[in-house]
Amino acid sequence: MDERAPTARQIERLLSGLPSRFTRKEVSAEAGVSRELAERIWRALGFATLADDAVAFSDADVEALSRVRAMLDSGTFDEESVVRMARALGQTTSRLAQWQAEIVIGAMVPGGREPSAGDLDRVLETARTLLPDFERLLIHVWRAQLAAASARLLAVAAVGDEPVPIAVGFADLVSFTRRSRDLPERDLAALVEGFESRAADVVAAHGARLVKTLGDEVLFTASTPAQAAAIALDLIDAEELRVGLAYGPVLPMLGDVFGTTVNLAARLTAIAGPGMILTDDALAGALKGDRRFVVHRHRKRQARGLGVVRPHVLRRSAS
Repeated sequence: MDERAPTARQIERLLSGLPSRFTRKEVSAEAGVSRELAERIWRALGFATLADDAVAFSDADVEALSRVRAMLDSGTFDEESVVRMARALGQTTSRLAQWQAEIVIGAMVPGGREPSAGDLDRVLETARTLLPDFERLLIHVWRAQLAAASARLLAVAAVGDEPVPIAVGFADLVSFTRRSRDLPERDLAALVEGFESRAADVVAAHGARLVKTLGDEVLFTASTPAQAAAIALDLIDAEELRVGLAYGPVLPMLGDVFGTTVNLAARLTAIAGPGMILTDDALAGALKGDRRFVVHRHRKRQARGLGVVRPHVLRRSAS
């Protein structure tokens, strides 16, 4: 790479916006929080512990910690809640930043070649120009997603102690292990990204939630069995997939979902054949009378950790 290429410090300065002025001790003192809490928050955000004399913190870090102190002073959150919030923020934005950087650099440095100094200059100039728009878009989307998530959780809370059933779906690519051996790395990456993009579009179009992606597998939730069934059928139409659906109570935690319903959906996916959608009894029963769907019993199968199950096969109605 050309020696005139921007340094890591220059790149950090451009993207973070402010110069580093404080050490670990100084930034916590300026913000009025304990050094121990500041370090817990820093680790929760996903950043390495630095040497005591490293000047690595800016006025923006002071402002962020000051806002944390204000949250604590208000009495709304305790320290554990603040640290959990920081961990959620750090893990989510770390993946977002990595993903966006890959997209920008991939678009501006095609072919996977080593970027030259000129390439890096162009990337940084693009970042300098577009960063304000990215920032505003991020806040807008975050607020919209927060509103949707809050509405879902408040709807669950409104029913009191009674568990609210949720439809859970897993979809995965058939023969992914074999494909991963046969395909070049770039083609494999394109396959996975195409699958995840398509799944995200289908789930969003039906007003459901894509909980997470796991390379060759996606997990989604829907408020009704019919909604989950429509998603599964649209996914099957588009890809060489297999899908498992289950309906029942789940435990939402850390942005994920847990419980027997989730495990059952995963096991049904594992025993489904290519192009097949398997459902549990509860979801199949909820679809009875809905003319958009056809459901019939499948043979009994052993589901790891859950014993013997007799799933149902879901198909789209011909009418």
